Amino acid sequence: MINAELNLASATLDFLPLEGTDYVEFYVGNAKQAAHFYKTAFGFQSLAYAGPETGQKAVASYAVRQHKLTFVFTTPLRPDNAMADHIYRHGDGVKALALRVQDARKAWKETTDRGAISWMEPIVKTDDYGEVVMSGIRTYGETVHLFIERKNYEGTFLPGYRAWESVYNPADTGLQYVDHCVGNVGWHQMDKWVHFYEEVMGFRNILSFDDKDISTEYSALMSKVMSNGNGFVKFPINEPAEGKKKSQVEEYLDYYNGEGCQHVALATNDIVATVEALQSRGVEFLKVPTTYYDDLLGRVGKIDEDLEPLRQLGILVDRDDEGYLLQIFTKPVEDRPTLFFEIIQRKGAKSFGKGNFKALFEAIEREQEMRGNL
Repeated sequence: MINAELNLASATLDFLPLEGTDYVEFYVGNAKQAAHFYKTAFGFQSLAYAGPETGQKAVASYAVRQHKLTFVFTTPLRPDNAMADHIYRHGDGVKALALRVQDARKAWKETTDRGAISWMEPIVKTDDYGEVVMSGIRTYGETVHLFIERKNYEGTFLPGYRAWESVYNPADTGLQYVDHCVGNVGWHQMDKWVHFYEEVMGFRNILSFDDKDISTEYSALMSKVMSNGNGFVKFPINEPAEGKKKSQVEEYLDYYNGEGCQHVALATNDIVATVEALQSRGVEFLKVPTTYYDDLLGRVGKIDEDLEPLRQLGILVDRDDEGYLLQIFTKPVEDRPTLFFEIIQRKGAKSFGKGNFKALFEAIEREQEMRGNL
């Protein structure tokens, strides 16, 4: 009864109730090709299109979906504009983390009243299927959060888009929804953005990792995990820490030319089947030494999965007080060593794989060294 009262009180105090991630939007050099890559390699399905044919003259956008996971790829059709400049500066990457809300006007007012810089004042988009209210605020670097209110909309995706019918729709790979999105910020900027999420968006810091937790012989970083009230939206924030050589966060900041979203963690209910499907389609993953598995069960205890498929695929395992998780990380999916993806399956665990940090970051360092960036 006490826990129920505490949960009710927490919900009452949540001035920015979020229903989860509505979609992730990427600014890319070629939206059509990007959409087909994610369909082919990751198993997304065609969803919606907007461009000159739908009255959107300056840009083209392709939306793809897999279960509750929606990606949007947007490209400018002409040079000399903010979007083209963004792509030239940063390369392909995440521009908007769109969050679903019941009231986009209220979400914008609550956050801007608390100090957020507006990126999009509330607007209403309509078509024959109803209306969507959208607003947005700026966050680290040039990344933005959009607030999406679609309770009065029954269309495919958003007004201004038409259904994208394609005869080419490969089978999905079991990806379900966004588990979390990680932002990389500059030296000594992590606490600034932790404060932003606490004060402006009502998040709380649920986990913290310092350079003793996340370090190898050569590099280190620090991280704090921010979560909204119901736990549907989680944003870890990373910053570099002093080390003998350049950390992966520093490499990201160098090649992205600033702060931004480093990776998106995608949830699955069967990580072995998902990773096998992704690998068969050409997705490349980081590999840890096979010695990682020699005493795995001694470190994490009994798990449901057979150990040999985990060893062959390079899937990592970690346990916390609530259960365990399985995770694996792709190599960067762009020519720049910036954006990558995490595939994660939670078996009760609420944590982020602290026990895997050393093995994971050593694997990342091996890739950095091959690029000459360590």
